[in-house]
Amino acid sequence: MTADLNIDALDVESAAAELDRLAKLLASANRHYYTEDAPRITDAEYDALKRRNAEIEARFPELKRADSPSEQVGAAPAEGFGKVTHEVRMLSLGNAFDDADVTEFDARIRRYLGLGADAPLAYTAEPKIDGLSLSVRYENGVLVRAATRGDGAVGEDVTANVRTIDDIPGRIAEGPDILEVRGEVYMSHADFAALNARQEAQGGKVFANPRNAAAGSLRQLNPEITRDRPLRFFAYGWGSLSDPLAETQSGAMARLGALGFQINDAMAVCDGPDEMIAHYRSIAARRAELGYDIDGVVYKVDDLTLQARLGFRSTTPRWAIAHKFPAETAWTRLTGIDINVGRTGALSPIARLAPVTVGGVVVSNATLHNEDYIAGRGSDGQPIRGGADLRVGDRVEVYRAGDVIPKIRDVDLSARPDDAVPFDFPETCPDCGSPATREPGESVRRCTGGLICPAQRTARLKHLVSRGALDVEGLGEKEIERFHDLGWIRAPGDIFTLEARHGTGLKTVANLEGWGETSAGNLFAAIRAARTQPFAKVLFGLGIRHLGEVAGRDLARHYRDWDSFAEAVDTAAPAAQRHRAAEDAVLAERAAAAEEGRRARISETRAQVWADLPDPARAAWEELVGIDGIGATLALAVCDALSPGPERAAIDALVAELEIEPPEAVAEASAIAGKTIVFTGSLERMTRAEAKARAEALGAKVSGSVSAKTDLVVAGPGAGSKGAKAEALGIEMLDEDGWLALIGA
Repeated sequence: MTADLNIDALDVESAAAELDRLAKLLASANRHYYTEDAPRITDAEYDALKRRNAEIEARFPELKRADSPSEQVGAAPAEGFGKVTHEVRMLSLGNAFDDADVTEFDARIRRYLGLGADAPLAYTAEPKIDGLSLSVRYENGVLVRAATRGDGAVGEDVTANVRTIDDIPGRIAEGPDILEVRGEVYMSHADFAALNARQEAQGGKVFANPRNAAAGSLRQLNPEITRDRPLRFFAYGWGSLSDPLAETQSGAMARLGALGFQINDAMAVCDGPDEMIAHYRSIAARRAELGYDIDGVVYKVDDLTLQARLGFRSTTPRWAIAHKFPAETAWTRLTGIDINVGRTGALSPIARLAPVTVGGVVVSNATLHNEDYIAGRGSDGQPIRGGADLRVGDRVEVYRAGDVIPKIRDVDLSARPDDAVPFDFPETCPDCGSPATREPGESVRRCTGGLICPAQRTARLKHLVSRGALDVEGLGEKEIERFHDLGWIRAPGDIFTLEARHGTGLKTVANLEGWGETSAGNLFAAIRAARTQPFAKVLFGLGIRHLGEVAGRDLARHYRDWDSFAEAVDTAAPAAQRHRAAEDAVLAERAAAAEEGRRARISETRAQVWADLPDPARAAWEELVGIDGIGATLALAVCDALSPGPERAAIDALVAELEIEPPEAVAEASAIAGKTIVFTGSLERMTRAEAKARAEALGAKVSGSVSAKTDLVVAGPGAGSKGAKAEALGIEMLDEDGWLALIGA
């Protein structure tokens, strides 16, 4: 298992490896929780997984996977139930874990809406019920369909079962013609205890907790079983509506209460973060007296017009967040320290712990972040844990607030064994023996073996076939390791020649232990199907450092096809070398200037290094780094990966086996589809984030710099150098009013 690293200390390779691990863990957790009603981890641990994934994606947006857990809601509907496609997707909520998160949630909304810190902004705050999400649709006042959340887009048809729940009316009066009420099915503590006592007496299944009992009871193929279970329902929102319920969230909830739905009486309207946090603490203090399980408090912007402006991310609304209750700590022994080598060579230390229960879950691994953390130093070089290092045998405090593999909060030096010795972090790769170096300014030590390192090679192959990349069904991590050990798959292109080389004869896949003709045929069919791939997935699958799913999509949208992309990178390569040389020269100049007591001549130094660079190389480099979200660091990594050598040869061999599809055109009918737009200056009626999101939704490319390829510059007050450059190049410019008119806003 890949070790967790502190979010601040993560390097790109370890981040990518961790995102891969988290995607697998969360997919499994979703399946057990939503589909099988048999969770194997607690809600706190699930939240920790989700939070860690979100934090890593926020710090490394270019690494976001196509199958990212942040892009998924729930799990696929179980077999045996009819399927219901939600007219309005049922999304999940982002999480807050402390007061600072709540304050930042409020600040983030204000930034998005362009509201000042003192502008009035009300929120609702209500208990977050720990149950099963349900959607109930009424047409002309009659309940016609009920569905579980499923994967957010498609749920299970549980209409017959829902008709047995007393809290859900079969008919309503004076409501909208179309009304889809959403809420949570749950079971009270008293009813849960009585049900389990009855189940045990009858020799039936005893449930682990009220949430499992509620989910298992609702998702019965026999409605009579559901009828016999004491299920309750709290409404918390709505989906499809023919007419608005009210102008505010609180007003709409009051309207649902008047229509006969149970509304949580602990909901309150709060004026800003201080009141929200105060209400959270009030609910937390009464948590044990509520009579049902909650795992936090949900905050929502009260004004529905502002909710509409804020809109949604892929799986969560911007206008709501769940403030979760804190996790727990425990003390245990550090029994060992292992080193894992990741896809880009990062050496990641893993703490092995004597098993201990933390928050209801038995854990045996913890993050040790990097060698500085083990030595008692933080990412800023300052002492942590009082400067105490960590040694095998130490008694350590384990903390599970935001990470599924816990952090080590403290060490008990009074309990340190007499024979405990400082940990000697390896300076060579434990897998291939190559030197493991640490670049200036980095916290992570890396194996320099590259493709000769078995750990890096297999990690890259695993990444290539993962769900977010080429998604080769039946070719998982174990299969990659086995074929690699056999020497059958050593390079990416080998995947697509496997059938030709080992589809027949003695050394065939079908003859391997655990395989057969059918399973081998299925694998080869999946490999053939995987030959056709979207351009963005190919780029992400290459495993280039810093190049994640978001950056892959940005590059694919910009260059459209592989040949154009490769040609542009090859053309920009000399400029990439100049950029690196210029930055090295600037560092040297700064050091010399400091020693000589003079001001560094940075501009002059850069100009000297960039002199005489051919115009095509400079133009290609400026185009590459000008793509919004790319930048010099990623551009350098791309140029390095595609520079002549073994890695480029392996990439070319892979591309030759694939049929790469261009990205789909977005909103082709819009006035800005296909255009490259730069926003500069201050926008007053729409924040920069809103403007960018709107432009991309209408099919435009948003760039961070003005160049000859820019089609349109939207300039607000204080446009500065970008506005001046646009005028010099004769690029069309619009003010904010012109921009809003152009997009019909």
